[in-house]
Order: sequence, then C-alpha cells, then structure tokens
Amino acid sequence: MRTRTIGGRPVGAVGLGAMPMSVAGHMPDEGQSIRTILAALDAGVTLIDTADAYTPSHEEVGHNERLVARAIALWAGDAATVLVATKGGAVRTPGGGWEHDGRPSYIKQACDRSLKALGVDSIDLYQHHRPDPKVPYEETMGALKDLHDAGKIQMAGISNADPEQIRQAHGILGDRLVSVQNEYSPRFRTSEPEIDVCAELGLAFLPWSPLGGIGRTEDLRERHAAFAEIAEARGVSPQRVCLAWELARSPVVIPIPGASRPETILDSIGADALELSEEELARLG
Repeated sequence: MRTRTIGGRPVGAVGLGAMPMSVAGHMPDEGQSIRTILAALDAGVTLIDTADAYTPSHEEVGHNERLVARAIALWAGDAATVLVATKGGAVRTPGGGWEHDGRPSYIKQACDRSLKALGVDSIDLYQHHRPDPKVPYEETMGALKDLHDAGKIQMAGISNADPEQIRQAHGILGDRLVSVQNEYSPRFRTSEPEIDVCAELGLAFLPWSPLGGIGRTEDLRERHAAFAEIAEARGVSPQRVCLAWELARSPVVIPIPGASRPETILDSIGADALELSEEELARLG
C-alpha cells in the first residue's frame, strides 16, 4: 500500500473503521470481527480507528476497543506497526442515545479507561470525539495536552471540529495535534474547508463514514450515479471508486471505511491502487 503519514508516522492510505463491529443491531459475532481485523492487518492496513463509545449499549463501554486489542494480540505480525486511534468524550446513555462530556476531568478518566481496554501504557492517537457546548473548547484541549505531557498518549487528534476549532486546537496543542476526523463522503461534502485547513497545517484528515454510513452504501448507486458508472467501466465496486475519489482530494486524506466482513475491507483497500483520471474526477465533482 502507498503510505501517508499521521504525525510523521507512516500509515497505509486506507485505514479500518472498527465501529460497525460494535453497533447494536448490526454487529457480527466476535469471530467474524476478529477475522475482519486480521484480514485488514494481513493486507497491509496499519491504522485502526475505534472509540470507547463504540459499544452495543451504555453498559459495555470500551467494547470495540477490547475487540481491537484482542485481534491485534492474535495477529502474527508486528503489533508495533499498527497505529490504534481511539476517541473519548462521547457518552452512551440508556436507550442507545449519545451525549458529550468535554470536561477535562472526564477526558482524563475516559483516557485511563481506554488505556485499560486497549491493554497499553500509552495510546498511539487519542482523539476528542466531539465538542461539548457546555465546556470551553480550550479547556478540553488543555486536557489533551496534559495527557500527552504525562505520556498517556503519543499523539492527539480532534473530531467533528470546524476550521476555527482546528486552528484553536493547533494553537494550544502545537505539534501534539496530528489529525482531524470529520464526516466526509459523496453525500456529505461540507468538510471541504476542514480538509483545506488540515493541508495547510500539516494534519491528517480522517473521513468517518467515507462511504456514506451504515446502511447507506447503496446510495453510491442510487443517488450518486457517476460513482456506479465509473465503477462499472473500471470493473470495480462503487465503494472502491468512492475511496479513490477521497484519496485524490488531498494527500492528507486517509479514509477509515467501516467494515464487519473481511470481504468489505479488502475491497476498500483496493482503492489505494485505483488512480482516477482527471476526467473521472471531474465527473465525480
């Protein structure tokens, strides 16, 4: 696979979003999830994205992190080559809801919990999940700075941030900040300004739901016909064309498609070798 970088650390051009393996109503059995992660690692994936809030219920916080840790422990390769990115600051509530807690005390508590779930002494990349309107953003960023300075995280990232928040975080964290994870796909293109800010500041941009989200992948055929038409002409899947389109957007973009089957992540990885022409990119917009 081609390499891109996060904080100077080389990673493959396509990562693995592990969230679908822990979503109630969609999650496969653990064996299939483990096989999916191992297939990704064997194929050269070196970035796995998870979060403490990726869990089937509020009673199983850290479910996805523990799953990722188990898979990496079973892998025959060098675990040191795998960059595990997790997130804190989102809270699952009874009934399947989501809330956000950006208090420094909570971020530090969540990080300690993630360290235990992942079974590591220091987290490769720790990302703030989403801004909390009840807490000044600079206070939350200060917690990430403290965690880095304490050695509990190697690199810091933010998620669901706008350009102003990216610049604010960069001003507080400096080189500690290495990535931004926002939604970006053919159906959700409003993160274009954030991509440009990341390119300017030298930050990796990790699109979440790069294929449109769980249950929406058929939109690439039904609502974004150009992706399906180019895919048919190329003899590949529309999903592969979609990821290749994102990779062509900027060298800082590293898609993290979700997967719960080996076949889907292996297809996604194929986007790394798919070079779209200028004419094709113009058709895709």
